[in-house]
Amino acid sequence: MTTGKIQLVNNEIYHVILRAVGDSLVFNDQNDYYRGIFSIYEFNNSNFVEIWRRRRDRNILKRQLSQIVGCPTPHTDLNKLIEIDRRDKLVEVLVFAFMPNHIHLLLRQLKDDGISRFMQKVGGGYANYFNKKYNRKGHLFNKFKSVYITDDDQLKTVFAYIHTNPLSFPEPGWKENGIKDENKAIKFLEEEYRWSSHFDYLGKKNFPSVTNRDFISEIMGGEQGCRDTTRDWVKYKKDINNLGNIILE
Repeated sequence: MTTGKIQLVNNEIYHVILRAVGDSLVFNDQNDYYRGIFSIYEFNNSNFVEIWRRRRDRNILKRQLSQIVGCPTPHTDLNKLIEIDRRDKLVEVLVFAFMPNHIHLLLRQLKDDGISRFMQKVGGGYANYFNKKYNRKGHLFNKFKSVYITDDDQLKTVFAYIHTNPLSFPEPGWKENGIKDENKAIKFLEEEYRWSSHFDYLGKKNFPSVTNRDFISEIMGGEQGCRDTTRDWVKYKKDINNLGNIILE
């Protein structure tokens, strides 16, 4: 296991967790979750980023494009024009899940110190938003932790683990006691909980621009393989306590 002070390797994949100081809540409502997900998209940029300016510029562009004679409707090509990706990315965000007091990420580092720089930007940027909103001061997150993913089996395990983390909502204590209602758990993950990349891996557009999914989707066997892997995790009640250091609590 490593922390942000360790040199991480370019083009390698890491399971990363960012946890709140004292395990306090950092996502209190829907707007907080939206802001957090917006942050992992916008702060994935080696250039200086100001979220308020980025949001303003995107809204201005949208208004300007919508006024052009013959411009596509906002529901088709217009969105593609707005979403042109000009970021100089630090990492590839492969998988994510947001929980009330922490964030799970599966990242591939693209630039030297990319993960460390990315996590610093995300943690600091979201803390500025959170502290202003809730009249709070001080650090919001602990230093991130990371685990190096060495092979495809570990990758599949972490993919399922991250995407099933939200089961603690409908099934409190499921990691220790197992899942009582498998059908309810699967329905929750596939139809209800949207603050992760799981919907997008199943072909349901949710936050499609946040993640790079081609690599993992191919390893998993496409949308059906992603669905089956997560369902198997639920049904066969994988023993989380025997997963060693590839899992971060």
